[in-house]
Amino acid sequence: MDFHGRYPGLIDLKWRAKRRLPKFVWEYLDSGTGAEATKSRNRAALDRIGFAPSILHGAIEPDISTTLLGQTYRQPFGVSPIGMSGLIWPDAEALLAQAAAQAGMPFCMSTVASASPEDIAPHLGPDAWFQLYPPKAPEIRRDLLDRARTAGFCTLVLTVDVPVASRRERQTRSGLTQPPRLTPRLLAQVGMRPVWAAGMARRGMPRMRTLDKYITGAQANLPPTAHIGYILRTSPDMEYVRWLRDHWDGPFVLKGIMRPEDAAPLEQIGIDALWVSNHAGRQFDGSLSSIEVLPAIRAETTLPLLFDSGIESGLDILRALALGADFVMLGRGFHFALAALGADGPPHLVDLLTRDMQANMGQIGAHSLQDLPDPIELPTIC
Repeated sequence: MDFHGRYPGLIDLKWRAKRRLPKFVWEYLDSGTGAEATKSRNRAALDRIGFAPSILHGAIEPDISTTLLGQTYRQPFGVSPIGMSGLIWPDAEALLAQAAAQAGMPFCMSTVASASPEDIAPHLGPDAWFQLYPPKAPEIRRDLLDRARTAGFCTLVLTVDVPVASRRERQTRSGLTQPPRLTPRLLAQVGMRPVWAAGMARRGMPRMRTLDKYITGAQANLPPTAHIGYILRTSPDMEYVRWLRDHWDGPFVLKGIMRPEDAAPLEQIGIDALWVSNHAGRQFDGSLSSIEVLPAIRAETTLPLLFDSGIESGLDILRALALGADFVMLGRGFHFALAALGADGPPHLVDLLTRDMQANMGQIGAHSLQDLPDPIELPTIC
């Protein structure tokens, strides 16, 4: 099939995904929190970043390879974690891990994925990352780190911007709870999406399999947007981060940095990279956009910076790189692609992003990512 003819941009994958997913699943994937002002701000702030077209460079064959944490990658982007990926598409974690391994890019799996580290181990490539929501009990921390290492995860990512469950009103209105329960209302939605329903019938409704080992009995009285993992979690402090640094012998990344003043203390205690992110607008609706704070954080640290929130194109990736990011991660985008085209979706998205980056680099005269010019602020179009 000519995927580029039918789905030439991420927006095409997004709208096909919407047509193939039950409404409650779509709302889970696409929603932010509050009035979704932060989600909108992420997009608007990226749209304000431009480049001056540059001419008379002769033929350009853009090189988008890069290095991060001692590894060389064919492209400067990878797969962000999303909790309960398997709700979005059957076997999502395995399919995304396989696509990432094939493309030679990082795949980051959530603590609250619908697959466990042991489930996903056969599908991992050489650069798998494990995203940790911080368990309070030291024995659970140790066990999770051991399981991640044994499964083949080489990099630990601690998410620090989720101290409490966000409200995600749009998700709540959809009727989705955690764990998912198929009420008559949701069953009616499932009946309208036969491909998704058939896949779930084969696999069963997903659950957070990594946590099965630690949770017994009924779920506590949690808000509908919270989940069983909140029973285990704590709100980490610097001492908690030091403990993890001492107990993890590979690269260690902190995800959820939004203030420049947080960079230096983390660099001093041995963090290997910082991940600039406002959780794609899913946690706090009063946040600045991630791209707005990126240059100031870049000025405060020599550590590698990863970036996410609002990325929808190869041009967006170039915008982030030009403002100081070393690498860009996409969560929603890869899940849109998976829901749109199944196993063919993530490889198609990699190709789309690569082609878009190269086309735009040709316009601005950049032979490599190191040649990216300083961006300019575009006027706001009313």
